[in-house]
Amino acid sequence: MSVQIERNGAVTTVILNRSEARNAVDPETARALYDAFKAFDADPSQHAAVFWGAGGAFCAGFDLKYAGSLTGEKSPLAANNIPEGDGAFPPGPMGPTRLELSKPVIAAVSGPAVAGGMELALWCDLRVMEEDAYMGVYCRRWGVPLIDGGTVRLPRIVGRGRALDLILTGRKIEARECLDIGLCERVVPRGQSRAAAEALAHELTKFPQECLRADRRSVWLQEDLSEREALRAEWKNSVPVFEREGAAGAARFASGKGRHGDREDI
Repeated sequence: MSVQIERNGAVTTVILNRSEARNAVDPETARALYDAFKAFDADPSQHAAVFWGAGGAFCAGFDLKYAGSLTGEKSPLAANNIPEGDGAFPPGPMGPTRLELSKPVIAAVSGPAVAGGMELALWCDLRVMEEDAYMGVYCRRWGVPLIDGGTVRLPRIVGRGRALDLILTGRKIEARECLDIGLCERVVPRGQSRAAAEALAHELTKFPQECLRADRRSVWLQEDLSEREALRAEWKNSVPVFEREGAAGAARFASGKGRHGDREDI
């Protein structure tokens, strides 16, 4: 199986395992990734996910050997066409990149996360990179465009100027630079990305989940809104959550829980 699922408490780890191809994604693997994250989001017992590539590579992008074998035949991307209108999106060529999940996903990046693999990492909420891991729009060399959200998400994460530098040059972006420009949130020693990402995921599961998901949702919603509209959306999104969850949490604080930054006894 090219995609494996492991669960530990309320954390799901989705493992991409095509190490013989540096975890490059073919259509079968893309569908398996899509199904795995859909199942995670639908499972009420699971609160956070980690996305990790086995064998020392996060993902080397779409499987160009597979794509190249189809020259003269029907495009391997035909099934991923986005229809006009408000209908549901099909899976992206890399799998889950068009999903809008209700729960956080953390990318654990070792080795390359390049081309479509970089787009998979950008789709995640947070990125934990090993010190020798790297990203890059390596598909620049082959005339393969970014079609799994890279031109949309990268500017929103690092800003337009930096995004254009990375997209147009296709250069290698090492972990330290990723951290410096906000392309990842944490850098850890070699071989520790999965453990660090899973520890972070377990930390997120300790908090009241409806509030955590509401704040996460507000962050995603505001990106295409004016400040005024975003403030209105935040209010509408958050007030019902306070009434259901926040008031009880305030009462726990008043009783003495969680004082002085204590994150355990809450």
